[in-house]
Amino acid sequence: MSKSAGRPKAADAESRMHDLVHTAGMLFLKNGYAKVSLESIARQAHVAVRTIYVKFGGKAGLLSAALEQRRDRFFGSGEMLADQRPLKDIVNGFAMRFLDLMASPDVIAMQRVVMAEAADNPELAETFYEHGPRRTNNMLLEFFARPDIHAQLRDGITPEQAAKHLVICVKGDQLRCFLFARPAETRAQTLEKMHQRLDLFYHGVLRQP
Repeated sequence: MSKSAGRPKAADAESRMHDLVHTAGMLFLKNGYAKVSLESIARQAHVAVRTIYVKFGGKAGLLSAALEQRRDRFFGSGEMLADQRPLKDIVNGFAMRFLDLMASPDVIAMQRVVMAEAADNPELAETFYEHGPRRTNNMLLEFFARPDIHAQLRDGITPEQAAKHLVICVKGDQLRCFLFARPAETRAQTLEKMHQRLDLFYHGVLRQP
């Protein structure tokens, strides 16, 4: 019998961890971060609590993994840094993915949980910010700091300003998503409004011919 007999294969172990992270994310959304215990997550995911501590360090680590799991569905690692297409093509592609991410029911629900619990749970707020908004902001900062991209910005516009302005333009009226149901508009109408906001972004931050 081989030394690895009886142990889960690497692919099986990875699948179990993926399911664990997904289960934790669903429980956080359903019950709120503070009300979900490691025991309930372990029971639902059919793993030992010790496994959670070993693999993720605790509940905050699971939340980080759940946020990254959702974010990674939309953004590849280092994708914008290596993309050699024209600036507007790259930014338009980011904007489409980011808009879909922010409109995802899971993401809207998670932001509602964070806003409701952040005052009483700084760990939740910090974890959410580090693995959500800050990662996106850092990705954009690195992109706009690329020499070839930075050279296209207007004088006085910094990568930090460009990154923040782009996020604001793509989000649009995000508060409405938190307070009300999504407006009854077609995909084409949503994209038309986003491209109107992107035109304002380009006019504000790019050198004009």
